[in-house]
Amino acid sequence: MLRIGYVQLRDMQSADHTTALKALGCHVVRAGAPAGRGEDDSASLGAILDFIGEGDELVVIRLEHLAHCSRSALDVIDRLERKGATLLVVEPEISSTGEGGRALRAALLAVSAVEAPAANRKRRGAASADQIVALQEAGVGPVEIARRLGVSRMTVWRKLKAVEA
Repeated sequence: MLRIGYVQLRDMQSADHTTALKALGCHVVRAGAPAGRGEDDSASLGAILDFIGEGDELVVIRLEHLAHCSRSALDVIDRLERKGATLLVVEPEISSTGEGGRALRAALLAVSAVEAPAANRKRRGAASADQIVALQEAGVGPVEIARRLGVSRMTVWRKLKAVEA
């Protein structure tokens, strides 16, 4: 059985977490940049999930180091299970096997049901004052400018007012 540690490079604690994972018997410890919202796993975590084999164990200090949302954490656990591998979370001690694994999955499913509406909200883009002014000078109205650039009408009005000042 191979124990593979994974830590995200977020802050100064990353070195402490790497040391802790090695002390827990991890043969390999990989570090990766945190996954951004809307992105898939970091490249390091993806490589681990591609490499990990049957009977191996992925170890993280905290569940939040595994994924940015509950749905992503469930996807990681599913990939591990398909390969015959398991997950061990150190703080609090949770494993993807046995009763604890079923409880972990149920909790993540419940939380992901609540997270889904927030994750699916339309995110507005950023528009520069130059873009807004150029469209206005071309005869496009503020409402249409907002629609074209994916920003609110208030953003258009604020940026136009700032340019006039």
